[in-house]
This record gives sequence, C-alpha cells and structure tokens, in this order.
Amino acid sequence: MANVKHLESTVQKVVSEIIRDEVKDDLGFLTVTGVKITNELSFMYIYYTVFGNEKDIERSQEALKRANGFIKTQIAHRVKMRKVPELVFKFDESYQKGSRIDNLIRHIK
Repeated sequence: MANVKHLESTVQKVVSEIIRDEVKDDLGFLTVTGVKITNELSFMYIYYTVFGNEKDIERSQEALKRANGFIKTQIAHRVKMRKVPELVFKFDESYQKGSRIDNLIRHIK
C-alpha cells in the first residue's frame, strides 16, 4: 500500500510537469490535485481543478481528452511501471465548493 501511495504522488508530480511544460493545447489554469491508482493497476484517476468559469472548465476537459495518449506515453517514459494503467481525468469540484462556502461565510459577516 505504501508503494502505491508513493507511486501516486510521483505520478501526480510527473503529470503536473507534463501538463505545464509539454502539452501544447491550452489547458487554462489547471492544477492536478491528486492521483488514485486502482488496486489491480487497471485505472489511474487523475483529479484536477481549473480556475475559471464553466467554459474554461469545458475547454480544459476537451484538451485533456485530446492529450490523454500523449500524457500516458510520457508517464511510461518517466515512471518505472510495468504497465501504465488507463488514464481517467476527473474534475475535482472541491475548489469550487470551497469557494462557494467561503463566499457564503463572507456574506454572513
């Protein structure tokens, strides 16, 4: 289990670097917030958030779909894994939820 956690943090760092430095598509202000790898190493869930409006989020989602194969190939080159699991990008809504709660608290004061 400790190895999987270490692998997840390594992949999170690598994916962040790939997205920042090598993906040519405009992903906007995107942050990788976490990585979860399933026990059987079939899927790698990459959680991300985007600073912006709904249109920015949709644009980033489409760009990630287009870059999926490239990102997977780059992970294979940089991280020592026998098999790179299928990548699944999932939007992390925690930032938006936190912002809404923060705004509500500010309006109460």
